Amino acid sequence: MAQRTYAALPADLAPGTLCELFLDAVERFGSAPAFRRFTGVGDQTEDLSHTEALEVVRAVSGGLAALGIQKGDRAALLAENRREWALADYGCLLSRVVDVPIYNTLIAPQVAYILKDAGVRLVFASNADQVTKALEAAREAELDIKVVAFDEPATDDERVVRWADFLEMGRAHLGDEPMADFVGRSRTIAAPEDLATLLYTSGTTGNPKGVMLSHNNLHSNVLASGQVLEVRPTDLTLSFLPLSHVFQRMVDYLLFSRGCCIAYARDIANVAEDLRVIRPTVVVSVPRLYEKVYNKVMDAEGTRAKLLAWATRVAREHTEARLAGRSAGVATSLQYALANRLVFGKIRAAVGGRLRWFVSGGAPLEPEINLFFHSVGLPILEGYGLTETSPVTNVNHEDMPRIGTVGPPVPGTEIRIAPDGEILVRGPQVMKGYYNNPKATAEVIDPDGWFHTGDIGELTDEGCLRITDRKKDIIVTAGGKNIAPQPIENRLKTHALVEQVVMVGDKRKFPALLVVPAFAVLEPWARAQGVPEGDREALLQDPIVQQHIWNEIDAHLGSLSRFERPKKLGLLADEFTIEDGTLTPSMKVRRRVVQERFNHLIDRFYDEANHDRTVFTP
Repeated sequence: MAQRTYAALPADLAPGTLCELFLDAVERFGSAPAFRRFTGVGDQTEDLSHTEALEVVRAVSGGLAALGIQKGDRAALLAENRREWALADYGCLLSRVVDVPIYNTLIAPQVAYILKDAGVRLVFASNADQVTKALEAAREAELDIKVVAFDEPATDDERVVRWADFLEMGRAHLGDEPMADFVGRSRTIAAPEDLATLLYTSGTTGNPKGVMLSHNNLHSNVLASGQVLEVRPTDLTLSFLPLSHVFQRMVDYLLFSRGCCIAYARDIANVAEDLRVIRPTVVVSVPRLYEKVYNKVMDAEGTRAKLLAWATRVAREHTEARLAGRSAGVATSLQYALANRLVFGKIRAAVGGRLRWFVSGGAPLEPEINLFFHSVGLPILEGYGLTETSPVTNVNHEDMPRIGTVGPPVPGTEIRIAPDGEILVRGPQVMKGYYNNPKATAEVIDPDGWFHTGDIGELTDEGCLRITDRKKDIIVTAGGKNIAPQPIENRLKTHALVEQVVMVGDKRKFPALLVVPAFAVLEPWARAQGVPEGDREALLQDPIVQQHIWNEIDAHLGSLSRFERPKKLGLLADEFTIEDGTLTPSMKVRRRVVQERFNHLIDRFYDEANHDRTVFTP
């Protein structure tokens, strides 16, 4: 395959800093709400204006100085999404303190590695559990650190400071300095190429690498993404993906800079309810959310299922015509209007009823699911990027979505397809490198500035990027056949019976699947068939259930080539989770962890004495 390169149109991406973005937004939007949070009393919320946010950020900056945290020092953020996370982040940026976000799901030894590698001197921690974890990690790393606790810390350790006390300490340290003077020096404290943050990637093996992102890496990505995604001062978003991951964080920078109010979900388990309460207009998420919504909607029975099937068929015809730039015809348009009133309005209401667009990133989104959301009036603009690219390199345009692709490169970005199919990226968003790891940096950024993503893809004639798979995830069977597992897995995620799935079979005779069934669908079916009641493990051992799942999956993959079709199926009773290490904090499957954990089951697939097509493992 020859190299193909596509460059976005030149854009005005003047170098700048995140400090300037923050201060400019405060100046423009003043008393308008910047942040919204739940008070803890029912569905009640409270707002913090841009001007009020600046006052708190000033106090954070003063608190850092009072504790001896200076320019270039490191401060970690160990917390879930919340208002204090953003305020502490901006306080660090306006002090030129490099912040180090840490996923709050990590265990103490993992936190200890990051603290020590980054040389962290202070940790912002959300609650008593995270405070305890931070102190334990500091002991393990042999570091003398301070901890600022957002909530009551439940400890009298002298190293721990309450958030309110920390802010008062900061105000006292700054004394009578006028706000204008603080703003003036904060605006120029950092240069575009200064290090803004260290982000430790959630690798599947070995220790994570610290990705060095400069102010301008993120600043340029905010400007470039803002030229594609229309954000209005009247917009409202719900922030729930981990801010420790650069995707939600960069988007929140963009939204804040455009005057969009940012509301924080109570927690990831409450996102569905919080969408209904907050009624956002723009939201970013990962495919897992869209898969869950799709499967819940499609899990209909009886008359409702027939109505949904009709509405979905009509909507598909109408949407495919619209996306192709042609008329759907009078009859289809009238039917679509009826389907909209009877069915799709209720689906939109479930996410607040005001949504203009979703953005999807972090992993490939099944085109069938994307088309469905477009059909019901909830357009998903799929994009692509990596931590090392701050993160966005590509995103679909609202007025020209190309479903099945991640869209063209954002302004100022070049995309190249290498001879082996690997996607290469060059632009101002490409990281400075891996911290303390020049060897690893040289392995991914070549002398011409191209970042090697590790993903396989292709460019359409329009310059849109289509992702095929991760280079390292390609399955090569013992017979030499190459299989890209992600498209097959994504297709299966559209089946109501499939909750999660991983394809295996590298260097084996044939591919096979590990499947977590959707028990909300499977259990009612089993009861209707007279399968004896029992727990999930007993259910998956029932021959009738096993045969049903096999038949459904085999039929769903009927169009695959013979060598791509899985020959064996392993049924799992428990979902993959962030907590058990099988999902990354950004909700991507850690394939190697899954394969190692279920290696005993995978070996049974290829045992010549085992002729069963389905196998259960507890």
